[in-house]
Amino acid sequence: MTRKILIVEDDAGTAAYLAKGLGEAGFSIETASDGRDGLFLASEGIFDLVIADRMLPGLDGLAMIGAIRAAGIRTPVLMLSALATVDDRIDGLKAGADDYLCKPFSFAELFARIEALLRRVDLAVSKNQVTKLSVGDLEIDLLARTVTREGRAIPLGAREFNLLEYLARHAGQVVTRTMMLEKIWNYHFDPGSNVVDVHIGRLRRKIEDGFRAPILHTVRGAGYRLSADG
Repeated sequence: MTRKILIVEDDAGTAAYLAKGLGEAGFSIETASDGRDGLFLASEGIFDLVIADRMLPGLDGLAMIGAIRAAGIRTPVLMLSALATVDDRIDGLKAGADDYLCKPFSFAELFARIEALLRRVDLAVSKNQVTKLSVGDLEIDLLARTVTREGRAIPLGAREFNLLEYLARHAGQVVTRTMMLEKIWNYHFDPGSNVVDVHIGRLRRKIEDGFRAPILHTVRGAGYRLSADG
């Protein structure tokens, strides 16, 4: 899947420059121009990396990153700032940033730091690679891309499997339509269709019909939750 980067930057020129360069490099980009919006978007947990300016309106970068970490979100954060003293860099890292790049900067250095942060995440994931997920009597083999429930094989299409995997990785949590559109369909807008509900309906029939209990629950007005406990 395409890597997703959130850019939180109030300077329109800098934000456009970053979005253009990183978009051309193959990343999927979303932007926010103040700290409150940045915190809201980062809290969805759908991004692979956050690039945040330190001096932001609404909520400054240090406070935004601190709130992200307090919420238990481990998305790597690269802080950008014109404040370049050693103490400034230390403050940024103590707040929860994973790296700190001083302005002005070269795009080549920025890109190298992004790659380093993403490699670090990939390495951590590979060391703790999960190959199977289970929710109640539903089991998902991520390597073989097979699904069983009560020991019975359930054939799924590629999109259905990706959707079920995403729900299973957030088992017990409410997953919103926006989160699914972003992660599974790579949409950064609501296409105005019921694409999520249609796929959820198909998936639900396959993993629930003929089985003893429902496992994919609708949370009215919010989204869906995969849970064996109702």
